[in-house]
Amino acid sequence: MTSVLKREAAFENIPSLKAKTLRINLNPDIYGTFAEIGAGQETARHFFRSGGASGTIAKAMSAYDKDFSDAIYGTEKDGRYVSQPRLKKMLEHEMRLMEERISRKTHPERLFFSYANTVATIDFSKRYKGHGWLGIRYQLDPNQKEYDEIILHIRFKQNEARLQQETLGTVGVNLIYGAFYKYHKPRKLLKYLYDHIDKDTIEIDMVNFSGPNFKDVDNRLMSLQLIKNDMTDAIMFGPDGNNLLPATMLYKKNILALRGSFRPVTKVNMDMFEKSYDIFIRDPAVDEEKTVVIFEITLSNLKASGEIDEHDFMDRAELLCTLGHTVLISKFQEYYKLVEYFNNYTKAKIGLTMGVNNLVDIFDEKYYRHLSGGILEAFGKLFFKELQVYLYPMKNPDTGQIMTSNNIKVHPRMKELYKFFKYNGKVMDIIDYDPEIMHIFSRDVLKKLINGEDGWEEMLPDGLPELIKEKKLFTRKLVKQQEDKI
Repeated sequence: MTSVLKREAAFENIPSLKAKTLRINLNPDIYGTFAEIGAGQETARHFFRSGGASGTIAKAMSAYDKDFSDAIYGTEKDGRYVSQPRLKKMLEHEMRLMEERISRKTHPERLFFSYANTVATIDFSKRYKGHGWLGIRYQLDPNQKEYDEIILHIRFKQNEARLQQETLGTVGVNLIYGAFYKYHKPRKLLKYLYDHIDKDTIEIDMVNFSGPNFKDVDNRLMSLQLIKNDMTDAIMFGPDGNNLLPATMLYKKNILALRGSFRPVTKVNMDMFEKSYDIFIRDPAVDEEKTVVIFEITLSNLKASGEIDEHDFMDRAELLCTLGHTVLISKFQEYYKLVEYFNNYTKAKIGLTMGVNNLVDIFDEKYYRHLSGGILEAFGKLFFKELQVYLYPMKNPDTGQIMTSNNIKVHPRMKELYKFFKYNGKVMDIIDYDPEIMHIFSRDVLKKLINGEDGWEEMLPDGLPELIKEKKLFTRKLVKQQEDKI
């Protein structure tokens, strides 16, 4: 147990902001700097007001002028000031100054920290609500050589700059308090970020933990907590397992999205991706250098068997990351909501790769009864000018017929609407598919895998069967149940 926890007893009830800041201020060892850009020194203000800040705050500063900011932290390649690279430079710079200016010989028990935020609040025209990056770099033991770090991104939902500033200050206090006193419970730490804040005031859409005290934390799992706790509608992580900010990844990009359960990833999934990607990048309007591929799983899919099974989620994530793909988990059960989400960040081309059953579902009116404009309203958002569907065929198990866009059956009332989009080039068949793998379905592979049957290995991309066996993916719960009976 760290020196912080040895000296401090846990609070049972949610403490007030003053109680949180005072608890930190009265700890004789916690000592650090505040660097806040864009919304005032709202976090530091709480610490000053609660009293005893002289023992905690080494420095509090704002570098609003861009020239001053660049002189202190350097310039960014993209010229942006509200960005993750900028935040990390702020944290690194301020911590380096702490190390240079505060003698360890004189203060051997000091626990250094640097807190920073770089924020853009709502603009004058109120068109852009604003967003920001917050982070803390700190140590829980004075002999700790490598620092722990928590970084998160927020989006404001309030319509007044003053209210956004106050919310930012509250989140900052919650983050610093959680970093020191709730670090051993990272899931709860995330929930505590909303202490004294209404859920409809901010969205937290990215968080990353790093450092020695978070070595066992999987950031993908932390990302899942954000969507489970209704902190955001979508989260994204990359092949390295670290969480990504969707806005940064999708901004002005061409997007090819493939939705599925990926439980597990099969040869069909990869054939769908590879063949649709070849078509996508051949489009003259698509710059491959500005293209991102997304493997998307809906929250409803993760809940298909009841509550979210985190082991199952991590198993899917493990396979997709191993294959080098970027993953999006979203609440968007309907495709038009997913496209609407993408449209928030790009006006470039969007491609949706899907199977025949998915396309038939899109033309089912029951999914749009909650909309005042019904299916036409949804299609106005879905089939906009830069979207195209790449349709992977399906073999009818009863007749053996290959189902494509030319012979699929939609509801009679939808036939003319389907023809309109089909013959306006919004639906394109994938014709160079592999006919030898059309019998493969994830659910059948999973059934064979769980039941210990033979033959499932040949249905998966190279390397995945060995990984599944080595890590007991999708069967860990079953193995544990069997072990418990012994």
